[in-house]
Amino acid sequence: MKKKKLLGIALTVVFTVSFIVSGVMFSRQYRDAKASTEAFEELSGLVTDTELPVTDDPTEAGGPAELAEEEILAQQAALAYEKYGTLYEQNRDFVGWIRIDGTNVDYPVMQTPDDPDYYLKHAFDRSRSSYGVPYVEESCVIGISNNIVIYGHHMKNGSMFTDLCRYADEDFYREHPLIHFDTLSSFGEYEVVAAFRFDADSETFRYNECFAMDEEEFIEFMKEVHARELYDTGVEARFGDRLLTLSTCEYTYKNGRFVVVARKVD
Repeated sequence: MKKKKLLGIALTVVFTVSFIVSGVMFSRQYRDAKASTEAFEELSGLVTDTELPVTDDPTEAGGPAELAEEEILAQQAALAYEKYGTLYEQNRDFVGWIRIDGTNVDYPVMQTPDDPDYYLKHAFDRSRSSYGVPYVEESCVIGISNNIVIYGHHMKNGSMFTDLCRYADEDFYREHPLIHFDTLSSFGEYEVVAAFRFDADSETFRYNECFAMDEEEFIEFMKEVHARELYDTGVEARFGDRLLTLSTCEYTYKNGRFVVVARKVD
């Protein structure tokens, strides 16, 4: 009888401790999620609304049709910095902003070549965060690499890059065919080429290691992408195009990823 009583007490203690630990963990996760959401909302508020000036008649003197390509690029660079400069001044690791209309993907993008995965577990203000901030693969060079790879977490509350996995549904793709990725020197609109699941433990294709591809490498890269695509978007990428590759965790495989590849629209 005494043993049963002691066993009952022990079980009660175990259940109580488990309940307290679970409560603490849930409370911590809730605070982290709330802090992350509020921080990104605050950062979004620092983005200035800007747009390229357009005259009523593009053929008139000084209109867009008469601007040389260099002038247009310089104009875009100035406006892009005006739009995002405040964020860069707050954190020099900031390299751009990514957005997919109609989804939760609407975040600053960071890069730390000397500490590649820093923003996997750090917030924009460099405080610890399980949500992190989307970040660019360290070997990519913004404006030069013909494939920019961006990583983001897959969070249970649907934030960060979780919505990328919805591209497994072709209907979702049809409703969200464009991805916007702006940098400090340009505005970028990308159309989705392909979406696929990836087993990081068994596949040899290195979609996240191709940044300065020559023509042969580019063709091979796209062949590998199309071999894995979940459906045909009808969009083709050719050598000379700028690619944007987004990657997040996906749980079809033990160490799975979900990948979306897009090409920049001129």
